[in-house]
Amino acid sequence: MNTKALPYVSLLGFMFGSTLIASRFSVGQYAATTYIGLRLSIAAIAHFVLYILLSKRFRWPRDKRLWKHAVLLGALGTAVPMTLIVSSLQYLSSGIASIMLTTGPAVTVILAHIFLPDEQLNRGKASGVIIALAGAAFLALSGESGLSDVGKANPWAYGMLFTAILLGNSAAIYIRKYLQGYQSYDVASIRMFTAALVVMPFSILFVGFDLSPVNGTGYTALIYAALVGTFGGMMLSVYNIKRFGATASAMTAYIIPLVSVILGAFLLHETITNVMLGGMVMIIGGIVIINRNQEAIVEPQPAVGD
Repeated sequence: MNTKALPYVSLLGFMFGSTLIASRFSVGQYAATTYIGLRLSIAAIAHFVLYILLSKRFRWPRDKRLWKHAVLLGALGTAVPMTLIVSSLQYLSSGIASIMLTTGPAVTVILAHIFLPDEQLNRGKASGVIIALAGAAFLALSGESGLSDVGKANPWAYGMLFTAILLGNSAAIYIRKYLQGYQSYDVASIRMFTAALVVMPFSILFVGFDLSPVNGTGYTALIYAALVGTFGGMMLSVYNIKRFGATASAMTAYIIPLVSVILGAFLLHETITNVMLGGMVMIIGGIVIINRNQEAIVEPQPAVGD
């Protein structure tokens, strides 16, 4: 990796990792869907403002094909995975969630083998996938929660995370197959608008809109997650890919769990156990093997920034 990319990759890893911390804190004050709906709405407004302020550089997308595919992406590849990830944080620590989400590239490689003719599995990638998924299975079967006040994690939490990983990384394949020729910012903007329009009304109709438990710190966490993690993280991710390439951008996946585990322990009193460290070593080791055995990396879909 180009050493010039290191500060940018590290910053992006911190942004995504700290956003998980903000989300873990927020589930104690917001209903999960309310939090996600507000977070997506704030990020969508930021996208719209940028279209206005930089109208010469970013023009409102009008292509019908782009809208058709990006709307589907926003509903199934953003709204649902983000809601599932935040919901899982009611039962799991941000450290555990970030470690599990690191398996994303392994899932992407499997999906790419099935749906993309030019992204076939080889022996090296297959071994990396097996090691990474074995690490994820090791964590899930251990029932580790990462929370000091919770013994065994609710199995549904791991189920929600696995579903979110599958949907989020399916989005990467979908982009590669149907949206390769479009501007990344346009695709991301439509995804954000759609996701906000899906989650916010759903939350109001079926969950309600009670913000009475939210204090000043809760609002700060929401704004931070929306502008730094969701909007800012997406912008920096696109910048990193364009300037340094997909391989350098993929290195972010190694930093996110380190940030989440350390900050979670210091700020939220989450636990760090040998089981967590063992699972993290296996998953990251598997992803390293995958990255070393493929020439082209499908753009990752970091769940915390979707």
